[in-house]
Amino acid sequence: MRIGELSKRTRIPIRMLRYYEERGLLKPERAPSGYRHYQEADVEQATLVSSLVRSGLPTRLILPLLQENQVDGDEADDGDDLVALFDAEFARLDSQVKCLSFSRNAVQQHLRRLRTNRVNQKATVA
Repeated sequence: MRIGELSKRTRIPIRMLRYYEERGLLKPERAPSGYRHYQEADVEQATLVSSLVRSGLPTRLILPLLQENQVDGDEADDGDDLVALFDAEFARLDSQVKCLSFSRNAVQQHLRRLRTNRVNQKATVA
């Protein structure tokens, strides 16, 4: 499929898909004419990348996350750095989840109060 179809199927703007390719997060085949050709698996890959980007994960961490073999012999030092980066990112995401859960609970409680008040007001009027 071409980039326009991938964009429609994933609801990711073409410009963003090109950016993902620039960063090595998507690797479409190229036709002799230069057009990008995406496989069915690229739909899932693009969706995952987009989700990770929207959650705030930096693209420099998304690439190793997508790769199967992150650390091999000569890259052990880079692997240690990568572990530290992922540890920090995990802590950031965990903090964000806690904050969102707190906010969600506060909104849920307020919504319950609002609904209870509405029911009580309707019962009083009737």
